[in-house]
Amino acid sequence: MTGTKQKFEDIYDQNYSYVYNYIYMQVLHRQNTEDIVSDVFMKAYTHYDGFDPALASARTWLCTIARNTLVDFYRKNGRAETVDLDDAPEISTDDTYEVLQDPVNAEVKRILDKLSPDEREFLSLRYGQDMKNEDIGRMYGINAKAVSERYRRLLAKCRKLAGNIDIVDLLS
Repeated sequence: MTGTKQKFEDIYDQNYSYVYNYIYMQVLHRQNTEDIVSDVFMKAYTHYDGFDPALASARTWLCTIARNTLVDFYRKNGRAETVDLDDAPEISTDDTYEVLQDPVNAEVKRILDKLSPDEREFLSLRYGQDMKNEDIGRMYGINAKAVSERYRRLLAKCRKLAGNIDIVDLLS
């Protein structure tokens, strides 16, 4: 937290993939992810004058907006499973979508499908948003050690679901 405010365009460029990954790990649906991420950055842009870098990093601020936007999305649409019409192979030159077609990412998606939405959110804060335990603890109202213990139990569950595959390597 440097206390100096960056241009919004720089914050967008530096954090787009983190916000996208965070949302995608929650909804596991490309079109919904794109819509929600657009909403997140529109809200962030609209309220950028109220952002204070002395209070939180831009990534933490965006993560809070993303989390609230997800809550709004679920209130409106429920947490019902959605079918992604783009699960079929797609020819694309856009690296964002090619990443989703990778067999390793397909395995990550299979594992994430078996987790609860709360468990996916917790993992996505660490691996999608690359947040530190202290920041996650502040969001959840728990200390960093409790965050660490929750991650330990959740990764053990993921390892069991993954079998012989190293889940931390998959998520990183």
